[in-house]
Amino acid sequence: MNYEPDNHSSIERLAGFIYRFFPAHDAAKSVESFLLLHGTGGDENDLLSLGQMLAGGRRDVALLSPRGQVMESGMPRFFRRLAEGMFDEADLIRRTHELAGFIEQATQKYTLDENRITAIGFSNGANIAASILLLRPGLLRRAVLFHAMVPLVPGELPDLSGTPVFLGAGRLDPIVPTENTERLAAMLHEAGAEVELFWHMGGHRLTREEVEKAKQWLAK
Repeated sequence: MNYEPDNHSSIERLAGFIYRFFPAHDAAKSVESFLLLHGTGGDENDLLSLGQMLAGGRRDVALLSPRGQVMESGMPRFFRRLAEGMFDEADLIRRTHELAGFIEQATQKYTLDENRITAIGFSNGANIAASILLLRPGLLRRAVLFHAMVPLVPGELPDLSGTPVFLGAGRLDPIVPTENTERLAAMLHEAGAEVELFWHMGGHRLTREEVEKAKQWLAK
């Protein structure tokens, strides 16, 4: 599979989001879709190579990659924050539902299988993916969250029974404390999600090791 970031013919707009969409190479009856959610300062091109890598050569995977609508010092994000690690919860809730609406519209536009959407997010993108799991349960079939934090604590935990979640985290991450990652894993587990937490000894960046572990997890 080849998703070329410099091919601008696929840049689109939908539900207020700038995004890129790459259909699966094989038009299967049930096509899996990777929803790629970038970190702070990224854009719709940022995780295309990661999505291709995690697809592992499969030809039945579509890629849907939106750009966050919030700007922080010129850097795109998916929701506002008040300080490092301190989120604007009202904005997070609103942006979560807006992104969920985008996913629903894109699913209809491209005739995607709504039961086979996997979110793959890094940092800020992983945080809003976790927020979707908590606020819009059932929208995502499964999720790969790299370096995520607890986005919010809902008044009542949703039922995430049968929803697989992979968490990749760094023991030396200066932005996401280990206890925060463990709290997120515990919260998702309590909600019924099938959680796999993988630690590496790095900081706040993707490592080859965690990407390979996520790839193996997705192939299960």
